[in-house]
Amino acid sequence: MALIIFTLRLAIGILLFPMFLLNLLGLWNQICKKWFPYFLRRFTVMYNEQMASKKRELFSNLPEFAGPSGKLSLLEVGCGTGANFRFYPAGCRVTCIDPNPNFEKFLIKSVAENRHLQFERFVVAAGENMQQVADGSMDVVVCTLVLCSVQNQEQILQEVCRVLRPGGAFYFLEHVAAESSTWNYFWQQVLDPAWYLLFDGCNLTRESWKALERARFSKLELQHLQAPLPVELVRPHICGYAVK
Repeated sequence: MALIIFTLRLAIGILLFPMFLLNLLGLWNQICKKWFPYFLRRFTVMYNEQMASKKRELFSNLPEFAGPSGKLSLLEVGCGTGANFRFYPAGCRVTCIDPNPNFEKFLIKSVAENRHLQFERFVVAAGENMQQVADGSMDVVVCTLVLCSVQNQEQILQEVCRVLRPGGAFYFLEHVAAESSTWNYFWQQVLDPAWYLLFDGCNLTRESWKALERARFSKLELQHLQAPLPVELVRPHICGYAVK
């Protein structure tokens, strides 16, 4: 099986040789950072249509984690175009972090369309190093379709725990690896290297639930599901929340 996967990967690599060459020359990342926000803006519309009920269910208890003032301070890591804004409760104070500065103009548009929120700021930084966010300053941290592309899941979860106040919550909704005995998992393995380059560092075969289980949360509510998406490769999902 490993030989078949290697052979198919090699064939795909030959077909996509210009892309892999640009990556070797250090040019592909610059191209991807510029076009990816435009792709994600379109993908987000489809994704929210298919996942709206799941997102409403996931975020339904956000107000329970509001601080003593009654206001909810929320940090979204890997905010992208602001796809989750419409699911957040009114009056929520939102801070956004993303390593790609090209998302900012799309984020500003989403802010204008979601006047029920109190937008605080946009920080250009990776989730593994959120030093611009103070310790224990957030009631909630949200991360959707992000753990698939971060460089170090353990480190980002450590940062999440650092910025959360005691009793605060981390919400997640992520696509993950399929069950190892399925054809879906086979094709995830075959296509993973090309997918990684095409979609700005996204990995198809991550078992992100394991990193969450290893993190030091006092409570973890985690659910596996098959998302109703047209691309089978990204249908396996996990969602839930964890309390510090």
